[in-house]
Amino acid sequence: MKTAQSRWVFIIDVAMFGLMLAIAFYVFNRTGYSGLKTVVAIGIGISVLVYILRNLVSVVPVPKPKAERKRITKLVLIDEEGESVKEWYIESETSLLIGKTTSRSEADIDLAGTDYASLVSVEHAVLNRVNSDWFVEDVDSGNGTGLRSANESGTKKLESGEPYRIYSGDLIYIANTRLLVK
Repeated sequence: MKTAQSRWVFIIDVAMFGLMLAIAFYVFNRTGYSGLKTVVAIGIGISVLVYILRNLVSVVPVPKPKAERKRITKLVLIDEEGESVKEWYIESETSLLIGKTTSRSEADIDLAGTDYASLVSVEHAVLNRVNSDWFVEDVDSGNGTGLRSANESGTKKLESGEPYRIYSGDLIYIANTRLLVK
């Protein structure tokens, strides 16, 4: 793609140079207006100077340093008022099941005692760590899983079976239950 774009830029540059030469030839050989000759000469000189500077001096954008993200160490269950209800330290874990513990299944993040426990599936979502990055994935839950990024106001409903990267400060919605990633 870049070479095709460079080729078109080169073709346009050659066409512009040819047009400037044609104008210069016409003005200097066919007209007697000295003011017009001066304006054309200055215009061509500026155009050539800009072309040379543009091609010789390459501007490299300085990348902005990425804000360093905090390491994820825990999940915090948040109530309706935004107060911390319960915490789970997950720093040493690699995979966690979010849901409700029953006689047949044990959830690592057990939401059975929450206000909206009836909306939480037994196996609702999973958290997986890859190196130092964490991902949340809905596991075909009945009421869905949502994710609100720390810097955004809207909540995104997660597609079942699709992992989404999470960061410190994000909110995970398990049905109507909120988990703050810290």
